[in-house]
Amino acid sequence: MGHGGDVIAELTTDHQEVEELFTHIEELAPGDPQRKLYADKATIELVRHSVAEEAYLYPAVRTHVPGGDTLADRELEDHAAAERTMKDLERCQADDPDFDRLIAQLMTEIRTHIADEEDNLFPRLRNSCSAEVLNELGDKVRQAKKTAPTRPHPSAPDKPPANKLLAPGVGMVDRMRDALSGRGKNG
Repeated sequence: MGHGGDVIAELTTDHQEVEELFTHIEELAPGDPQRKLYADKATIELVRHSVAEEAYLYPAVRTHVPGGDTLADRELEDHAAAERTMKDLERCQADDPDFDRLIAQLMTEIRTHIADEEDNLFPRLRNSCSAEVLNELGDKVRQAKKTAPTRPHPSAPDKPPANKLLAPGVGMVDRMRDALSGRGKNG
């Protein structure tokens, strides 16, 4: 990815990219194998994005934003729910009876989460942090996404320092599995 900009610009670009993948899924007929390919790509991006947020964004929210602990905890709960849905979706092919239900559930969870971040959390963060802090966070988020896992791991830690220590190793294993299976590539 490597979009550039401050943390809010970086994460908003991620949100737009995931929305494009969701739109592709919605445009295809139920059972179309391409839906699974787009779902895998969306999952890869969502997991990388979530890991980066958990490592850097939410700790910054806790530190800089009044009421940040409550905000961060709510966002982590959203991530946990979406990660469980992605884990269930991972086992489904596009023609699986559960696929349509799970992808619709994931889209609803993610769209609600994105709206909350963009309408509530991001403005509060921008009001509470200097441009320098936001730019540093953007750099850290971009770096974290490079080594982050690409598959959902619902039982993995979601708070520092454990998440920062485990994510690169888990990410390496996930990327090796993806390379061997072709997951996330155009089919």
